[in-house]
Amino acid sequence: MALEGQIKKNYYSSFNLISKTELFKFEKRDKRPPKTPIDALISFGNSLVYTVSLSQIYQTHLDPRIGYLHTSNDRSFSLNLDIAEIYKPILADRVLFNLINRNQLSEKHFSKHTNGIFLNDKGRKIFLQEFENKLGTTVYNSSLKRKVSIKRLIRIEAYKIEKHVIDDAEYQPTVLKF
Repeated sequence: MALEGQIKKNYYSSFNLISKTELFKFEKRDKRPPKTPIDALISFGNSLVYTVSLSQIYQTHLDPRIGYLHTSNDRSFSLNLDIAEIYKPILADRVLFNLINRNQLSEKHFSKHTNGIFLNDKGRKIFLQEFENKLGTTVYNSSLKRKVSIKRLIRIEAYKIEKHVIDDAEYQPTVLKF
């Protein structure tokens, strides 16, 4: 987990290379509550990926309360957090950079509440629309030898875990080609 934390810190520090706007400058990650607009976007995007991952797990025989990376003791669900780790950069981060770099979000899309900054209704609507578009994006899946949506890839990842648990087969991570 310490290594993962260091990798995330390095990853987040690269955000300023991708987006050079002062409003979305990344300094440090604050989650509860988000303190900056970029933190608000990261938190909102990640929560959407967790929700989609959970909905795809429900399409399998897996128990979402049992994870393999995140511990199961403090939260109701942890398997969706494990699966979401793969897809947060592909979904949440790409969506936020698309919106920032196309100037679709500005200060007017955020509001301050209880010592934190959050997307307002209009900002959430813009983010959700772009997120839904990204979920529908198709990529070539080499194991299936056809294009599938990113949403479907999340379910395929859950099926792989299910197969591993049931058949004790070797787990094959998803390889994406864009």
